[in-house]
Amino acid sequence: MTRIDFYILEADNGHREQFACRIAEKSYRLGHGVYIHTGDRQQAARLDELLWTFKQGSFIPHGIDGECPDPEAAVLIGHNGAADASCHARRREVLINLDQEIPLFFSAFKRVAEVVDRQADNKSKGRARYKFYRDRGYSLDTHTIS
Repeated sequence: MTRIDFYILEADNGHREQFACRIAEKSYRLGHGVYIHTGDRQQAARLDELLWTFKQGSFIPHGIDGECPDPEAAVLIGHNGAADASCHARRREVLINLDQEIPLFFSAFKRVAEVVDRQADNKSKGRARYKFYRDRGYSLDTHTIS
């Protein structure tokens, strides 16, 4: 069964994407395939840029799904739902969800990372996602990040 980790960021808004890059980097270094699910095309583009710049000297091979990414890319970024993840889902182990909704395909992954910050709307929708997973019996862990 999929393991769900909630990362609660105590810092102000704007750090969700940065923290998603940290999770992606750690997963990549451990040899895991990663799919970052974003809310829209603009957020996917920001993540694409941020994966190049979030940390000095860091390199994470990645691509935006739907734009013919390298099938060997360790990290894929998408936003269109199941169609995005379907072509590479069989080698993806970690789903990082930055969307406000739960992706329908989340259970195809071994682990899901939900990143929630202090912004009121993000907190509220994060709680709803937590309840959804909990009510269905998923293993949940919560990590508070200062």
